[in-house]
Amino acid sequence: MITGASDRPSLEAQVLDRINFVRQHPREYADELREYRRYFEGRLLYLPGDDNGVITNEGVDAVDDAIDFLERQTPLPPLRRGDLLELAARDYADEQGSIGTSGHLSSDGASPGDRVRRLGGDIYVGEGISYGLDRADAIVRQLIIDDGVRGRGHRALLFNAGYRYAGVGCGGHRRFGYMCVVDMSGTINGSPALPQWAGKRDAQPFGMSHSKR
Repeated sequence: MITGASDRPSLEAQVLDRINFVRQHPREYADELREYRRYFEGRLLYLPGDDNGVITNEGVDAVDDAIDFLERQTPLPPLRRGDLLELAARDYADEQGSIGTSGHLSSDGASPGDRVRRLGGDIYVGEGISYGLDRADAIVRQLIIDDGVRGRGHRALLFNAGYRYAGVGCGGHRRFGYMCVVDMSGTINGSPALPQWAGKRDAQPFGMSHSKR
């Protein structure tokens, strides 16, 4: 049987698979970044086949910071796909991509949690967004290295041990060419996560705060 383009995993599925690989094998991914850092000349990145290069904010410093983080990171369970989270991510990619803006607030001021709640879920959602890339490996690498991002919030999002579900939405972007939204939560629909001991009817839930750029 010949495998055609229609049989290939979607970009969203590839991004989630790549995130899960990195969460489960952080030290192995650190080795991949060591190979990646060889393509830097100062702040310029020259990947194979790209003679023009790309200017980064920090050069290898951000890569080395990511490698150090990954070497100390405990492996985490893979994220399961959440339909509601995926729908919210896809909707936001469509909305923002069509007008060419950036950031985590919708044109009406809605936050990631607001967008999930409008679909029937709740507000306990973290969100990471990649701009300008349309390959799963490059998208996830951008989020993990977090070049120029104070606090490395996207990296922290992907390695948040409290998150168990994710939804990914990717599409064209009027300004950056492409974008990819990753919405994550401790529950399948963004509702508050319960501690493991909570099983009684009067147990009170606890939530997780947003992780934004």
